[in-house]
Amino acid sequence: MTSIGGAEMVDWNLAVATATRLVRPGPEVSRDEARAVVAELRRHAKSSEEHVRGFTRMGTEETHNTPVLVVDRPGWIRANVAGFREILKPLLDKMQERRGSTPGGAVLGAVGGKVTGVELGMLLSFLASRVLGQYETFAPATRELPAGANGGGRLLLVAPNIVHVERELDVQPHDFRLWVTLHEETHRTQFTAVPWLRDHLEGEIQSFLGETDVDPMTVLERIREAAQSLAGGRPEAEEDDGGRSFVEIVQTPAQREILGRLTAVMSLLEGHADFVMDGVGPDVVPTVAEIREKFQQRRARGASRLDMALRKLLGLDAKLRQYRDGERFVRAVVDQVGIDGFNRVWTSPNTLPTKTEIAKPADWIARVHRKPEA
Repeated sequence: MTSIGGAEMVDWNLAVATATRLVRPGPEVSRDEARAVVAELRRHAKSSEEHVRGFTRMGTEETHNTPVLVVDRPGWIRANVAGFREILKPLLDKMQERRGSTPGGAVLGAVGGKVTGVELGMLLSFLASRVLGQYETFAPATRELPAGANGGGRLLLVAPNIVHVERELDVQPHDFRLWVTLHEETHRTQFTAVPWLRDHLEGEIQSFLGETDVDPMTVLERIREAAQSLAGGRPEAEEDDGGRSFVEIVQTPAQREILGRLTAVMSLLEGHADFVMDGVGPDVVPTVAEIREKFQQRRARGASRLDMALRKLLGLDAKLRQYRDGERFVRAVVDQVGIDGFNRVWTSPNTLPTKTEIAKPADWIARVHRKPEA
């Protein structure tokens, strides 16, 4: 575990313990019902592989070599802490190296990993009751949570959250569970059928983290500015930061440039998953139209005023825009050049859309499908 000045930078065990203690209990189900839900989600995950491969024309049965895990909320928390620990290790190591010579570094040493662990745990406890499923791209294998070989990921389906939402929306459970697995299976297909995608995404994330200011006083100053902005320190007429989250406000200019590329990739991945889910849905999910309409309304309104405030603060509203903008991009490209023409997006990092092209699909088509000059 990474430590600074004898104090852990992040107390990962405390993060797990805090999140597990604070997370809300799931819906009430009998033991038999819980077993039936788990079994059905596993069946749907298996059948979704064939549906998604056939619709997207991506991958083969051999490429799907990553496990599918049906988990509860504490299981999702443990898996994500392991992922955070893996992806943040280079940054924390960098901060450790700078500890001795960085002005203000003693602040981090004094505060230590206990506070950081609690804060991370509080964040995860909020998210753990909202995530329906997730393809963990950077998942290290553990005895409890296996992962694919050679750095491959794993697909998580959070059973209590799926049951909670299907009850809240009052939709047909069998259909809703299959609809959710179609979306998550698309993410699994994206990464297993496109071998370079994981390394490319990891490279962008590490570049983003590499630009992080490791001077503690600089970080504190940026956080202070962000807090003032979020608290209304700027006049309301100023719109420059009005739609930006806390996470975005504390970034450096270099990080914002990298984030633009990451946003484009994530918009593509999320929009493609929604497109596939809706494309496959009518053939295998009889009530897909009702589910889609109710789920979109739920996404738009949030569960409560507090939920909406936290979504904005943490940047989760940006994720909702990714679903919408990415799906529009995929649909527009497929309408113009077909599914095979769209699949040229997976050729290399150079054929991924830019953030501008996500908003203007015709520009991507012109760039990637332009005919070579005679």
